[in-house]
Amino acid sequence: MGLLDSILGRSKPVRPDLDQLFAVPSAALTLQAGTGFAPTGLGSVCFAGVEGGTFARIQQDVRELLDADTGRGGVPVEFDRDAYGYTWLLARHPADDTAALVNDLHAVNTLLQDGGFGPHLLCSLIGFRDAEGRALALVYLYKRGTFYPFAPVPGGEERRDNQLELGARAVLGDDLRVEKDLARWFPVWGAPGW
Repeated sequence: MGLLDSILGRSKPVRPDLDQLFAVPSAALTLQAGTGFAPTGLGSVCFAGVEGGTFARIQQDVRELLDADTGRGGVPVEFDRDAYGYTWLLARHPADDTAALVNDLHAVNTLLQDGGFGPHLLCSLIGFRDAEGRALALVYLYKRGTFYPFAPVPGGEERRDNQLELGARAVLGDDLRVEKDLARWFPVWGAPGW
């Protein structure tokens, strides 16, 4: 960063650290012990859709890579679009195999990044539920290299359980690099991966 950037208040963006995802399996154990939320076995990667042959080829590469895992029980990987036009890739694993799920999410992020589509990556999401059926997601912000908890209130309304989110943050503080700026804890309404 140069002197002019400092004067104008510009800063270099944080380099994504995809290896942060590998901290999730141990964080999942901490979260389950501290809050009762257990992994669902569902996770997803969100990216801004891009048209063109190169992107279509990378999507096919992602599908082939993840479909090669024979332990999926016939439900390989799904692509979906949300109401905002973002593409979501949904991966499924047994609920007790968070490490395999994280490996898949890491592989997808890496393939997209290495294919030149890193700027289009938005986030990855790992789903959790408690005994009461409440949902919680750990959201990895690709461009920040940080996580935050997202807890929608059951009932279909777009409301968040802020108390649960802050409680999860307190439990996970030693396991994950949690996003400090609460304004960046964006809601991911309707995201697959719960």
